[in-house]
Amino acid sequence: MPTFVIEREIAGVGASKDSELQAIAQKSCSVLADLGTSIQWVHSYVTGDKIYCIYIAPNEELVREHARRGGFPANSVARVMNVIDPTTAEA
Repeated sequence: MPTFVIEREIAGVGASKDSELQAIAQKSCSVLADLGTSIQWVHSYVTGDKIYCIYIAPNEELVREHARRGGFPANSVARVMNVIDPTTAEA
């Protein structure tokens, strides 16, 4: 199943309290439960003004539907075509 990277622009999100991030995560999980098992949130990276989320889903449309239902921005949704890491350099 395809993996997607979602960029969400949220001003000041990096300064969010743990309780605020917990509320975001709870909302996301609630929407995922409603959408069914064909979409999975893997994890997210919170930076100063953005959240970068990793999702596994059958298509981009379902990722965008999750964002719409959750009230989350999805400024960019990109399908991961490959993954490389330091072991990729090894022959």
